[in-house]
Amino acid sequence: METLSQRPRPGVTLRVSSEPPGRGILRSELQHFRSENTQQRFTIDGSNALEARLSALCDEVLEGVQKIVPAAKLDAVVLGGGYGRGQGGVLRTRTGDEPYNDLEFYVFLNGNRLLNERRFGRALHMLGEEMSPDAGLHVEFKIDALERLRKSAISMFSYDLVSGHRLLFAPYGCFNQCEHHLIARDIPLHEATRLLMNRCTGLLLVQELLKREKLSDSDSDFVGRNLAKAQLALGDVVLTASGEYHWSCEERHQRLKALAPLEKLPWWRDVEKHHAMGKEFKLHPARMQRSVRQFTMDYLSVSDLARQVWLWLENQRLGQKFGSVREYGLSRVPKCAEHSAIHSLLVNVRTFGTRALVSRAGFRYPRERLLNSLPLLLWENPGNDVRVRRSLQKQLRTSGSDWQSFVAVYKNLWPPFS
Repeated sequence: METLSQRPRPGVTLRVSSEPPGRGILRSELQHFRSENTQQRFTIDGSNALEARLSALCDEVLEGVQKIVPAAKLDAVVLGGGYGRGQGGVLRTRTGDEPYNDLEFYVFLNGNRLLNERRFGRALHMLGEEMSPDAGLHVEFKIDALERLRKSAISMFSYDLVSGHRLLFAPYGCFNQCEHHLIARDIPLHEATRLLMNRCTGLLLVQELLKREKLSDSDSDFVGRNLAKAQLALGDVVLTASGEYHWSCEERHQRLKALAPLEKLPWWRDVEKHHAMGKEFKLHPARMQRSVRQFTMDYLSVSDLARQVWLWLENQRLGQKFGSVREYGLSRVPKCAEHSAIHSLLVNVRTFGTRALVSRAGFRYPRERLLNSLPLLLWENPGNDVRVRRSLQKQLRTSGSDWQSFVAVYKNLWPPFS
């Protein structure tokens, strides 16, 4: 890996308390806690009307969650994502500013996380489905446990959440003992790979849509949004691999421009240019209306750059010298060594059934199948290469033989390991 300059990180202040997470918080305490959040914005430059709308929606969410979850079980309700970090998207319309991104709420409950998911997951999912139409955007709930977060290793998700969030309910500082999640340099390289895999999966779905003769309005919005996400992610991946990731997309772009040692890479300036466009879309999204031909030109530019970043990242992470994505996809070098063999076997059995017990791939984490398949689907033609086609059939566990059937199986396998 290139030697990178050491730069100080902006400080992050945690609310530290020796008190344990609360049980049955008094209304007066909750009101006091809410007053501490009155100056926090959801967006950088959204209108007051949009800010008020999102604030009211958060109040509705908290009220709905408290009707579902007993007070004794509820430790915290936290808004994550762009709006939680104060950098949510602002869609400019003729009638005023509108929200654009999903709203991601994290409901932290004490006790066993899996049992809590079984007990409250369906009701919270239904609450999100009921609220989404009136909110004008997707409202999503994720159940977690503070104790698990405090004990877990840092990930890109945990860093983003702990570094920037909006507390709806957590009067005693719910992220105490989570300071290790604030050290961006400790985010492991496989997290960068995971981000790139997810954004390149978005490119795969874009490629599938662009095979149509005409796009609907919703299809066009999907294509534009996923191209922009990929543009932003390419720079974010480079920053993560360089130990320079930051929760703020604006700060990330400044850091990206300062990574002078990478200028020797032929694709470096293209990454910076695309990252700027992705950042602008994240903060000020737009519903794009373009022809299939126009979108295809944009797709080819982003996709080719993603291929180059993919090889650069994985060669560093795995200590290899893959000269092409075909070589990478066909290689059986372990690509998810961060997961133990026993854990991988258990996940394989849960995913594929007991037949995984007799498979030589049973001790390899299932995400490896996605990492082996995605580059071949995106940047190779399985119809013209027998070896690629056979590899996809083996990795995806399918008898299909054409690109569309491979993509259909990939889409079903991807969500649990995204």
